[in-house]
Amino acid sequence: MTRGALAASLRERAWAIRSRNFAPTVRFVYPSGTGVVSTTGRRCELGCAHCGGHYLRGMLTVEQALTRARGTGPPCSWLVSGGCDRRGRVPVLDRPEILHELGRSARLVLHLGLVEEDEASRLEGLDVVVALDLVGDRETAREVMGLDAGLEDYLRSYRLLGRYARVVPHLCIGLHGGRLRGERAVLEALAHEGAGELVFLVFIPTPGTAYAEKSPPPLDEVAELLAEARERFPRAHLTLGCMRPGGRYREELDELALRLGVNAIVVPTPAAEQAACRLGLTVLRGEECCVLR
Repeated sequence: MTRGALAASLRERAWAIRSRNFAPTVRFVYPSGTGVVSTTGRRCELGCAHCGGHYLRGMLTVEQALTRARGTGPPCSWLVSGGCDRRGRVPVLDRPEILHELGRSARLVLHLGLVEEDEASRLEGLDVVVALDLVGDRETAREVMGLDAGLEDYLRSYRLLGRYARVVPHLCIGLHGGRLRGERAVLEALAHEGAGELVFLVFIPTPGTAYAEKSPPPLDEVAELLAEARERFPRAHLTLGCMRPGGRYREELDELALRLGVNAIVVPTPAAEQAACRLGLTVLRGEECCVLR
């Protein structure tokens, strides 16, 4: 069977699985109701090859977020994130007073990295959802983030955090400079863990980073992985997240993702809206971070 025929077969099976297990609806998310705050400002000790601190620049500082939270128009929810330390931790849990204040009037999503038991236990008593990026290849973690961490380290954090909160795993396709390395290992591991939801991101070549001149992963490889995910997780809620390339690539990816059975797309393109109509899907609109449903 040729690669093209295999892809077509996967697409057909993926759509059939989605149709059997879900109502004909799709959630399109426009997360303007979620404020995004960095607990480290623009500082990140890792300077990862795919980000280099670029995405921290668009986040609110803690002071800005607290001012907004104390005002008359706080958001419906907060995504609390930040840069990593040298251990791969996002030190959100080091600032419990901030979490308690932000959480008084809005829902909280915490973007955390690798954790130890004592750190995970700080979630006890907090009403939060945790977003956790998983990397399935140790060499990718070394090259991209400068971390000596393998899939087992990420799974350990996933399990520790899961004792205290709902954890939504995130997988960046093509993180290794546009090459797929370890993504299928993550899918296999999460299937073993019984994961009921998964958010997919796609590597973006970002100006000013070490990977600025790289290319996004080939669309056919991304499509195959999404189809395999639908097969492996027939009843799980699959989301195409906000971090993915723009332009023509994004339009084609969005339409492919719908046909491959994802349940939600964040900030969909007009191509996705048209495809939803052709597929007979009723659109449900979300206004907050995609992990809040």
